[in-house]
Amino acid sequence: MNTELMEALNMLEKEKNIPRETLLEAIENSLLKACENHFGKSENIKVSIDPETCEYTVVQERTVVSEVEDKALEISLADAKMIDPTYQEGDIVKTEIQSKSFGRIATQNAKNVILQKIREEERRSIYNEFSSLERQLATGIVQRNVGRNISVNLGKTDAMLTENEQVRSEHFRPNERIKVFILEVKSTPKGPRILVSRTHPELVKKLFEEEVTEVREGVVEIKSIAREPGSRTKIAVWSNDEDVDPVGACVGMNGTRVNAIVNELHGEKIDIITWSDNPAMLIENALSPAKVISVIADGDEKSAKVVVPDYQLSLAIGREGQNARLAARLTGFKIDIKSETQAREAGDFMDYDEYEDGYYDEDGEYIEGEYEEGEYAEGEYTDEAYEDEAYEEGAAGEPDAAGDDAEADADEDVSAVQDEENKA
Repeated sequence: MNTELMEALNMLEKEKNIPRETLLEAIENSLLKACENHFGKSENIKVSIDPETCEYTVVQERTVVSEVEDKALEISLADAKMIDPTYQEGDIVKTEIQSKSFGRIATQNAKNVILQKIREEERRSIYNEFSSLERQLATGIVQRNVGRNISVNLGKTDAMLTENEQVRSEHFRPNERIKVFILEVKSTPKGPRILVSRTHPELVKKLFEEEVTEVREGVVEIKSIAREPGSRTKIAVWSNDEDVDPVGACVGMNGTRVNAIVNELHGEKIDIITWSDNPAMLIENALSPAKVISVIADGDEKSAKVVVPDYQLSLAIGREGQNARLAARLTGFKIDIKSETQAREAGDFMDYDEYEDGYYDEDGEYIEGEYEEGEYAEGEYTDEAYEDEAYEEGAAGEPDAAGDDAEADADEDVSAVQDEENKA
């Protein structure tokens, strides 16, 4: 038993994840290469290796002839009879070759053959392993900067985080542990080339799958994601179990789950909303935290008109239009947002009574639903006040022509109506 060879094969098989059969094949090829360098030919060389004991033999086969023309392929009758007197012309003489007799060059070439095969198999093994992880989450350690790119060690190989896939606000230090999304795995002559990302929206989805059990098990589905890396992300979630709150499951107790993801993304804000098959309801949710008065969605044109209270217009649009932009990406609708005053002036706004306790869907059909109460800019509305037509003019909380507060005007109008009712 060749103990040393067996230990070497076991170590390579374990560390490099290379099958023993492949290693034995590499040794066989290396011995043939050594014979070719030593004798000039190898077509008449037979190598056999016992996979159990790792014992190997190298045999040279030569034909018995009366006159030798090629020593590598032929042997004289006289020499053959010295080996075995029974040999005759035309017989095949098998001679065992000791590998120790090979010269330094032949030995070096054999070694190179083995090393080359090991490198090829190692690259193939790494490629097969990481190609199955494509579009998945991976944990790596920052190694060094390569120009404006960052080399990230994933264990058996390094991946490249290119400048385009980096979040501008993030700065990593060597040996820092980070999570990345594997974008692509390519096979190249120098080994697998792995591209990873920190900006891809799927990174957020995979982080939720890792952190939230309900998402990982499929009870809660992430229907849509819109992301501006380093700044804000909106995700729409839906529960397949009516007893499970999808938003609550993603947020976690005291926000522990979502906060863990925010920390991994270095402070990137995450808005979690409830998905709805009704486009109007989905758009209203997507514009959160802004409050919405009405939504009219056109499913064919993929466009929607949204009316918000005057004081909520800037919140609905967001800084540099970010909230509206992310809501449009999340829903797939082109969203036109107007304040209540702008909508009235454009003739696009319908009185509150027409939307009370409901909204219009994409087909223009009125759908009943609770209207969320809230504050206007300078005064609160009440259901009682809206029930009286007299409050209509002061509903938006805007100063009237005389400079008085709309809330005060509305209160006076309500009082006047109540007096008339009392007289009646």
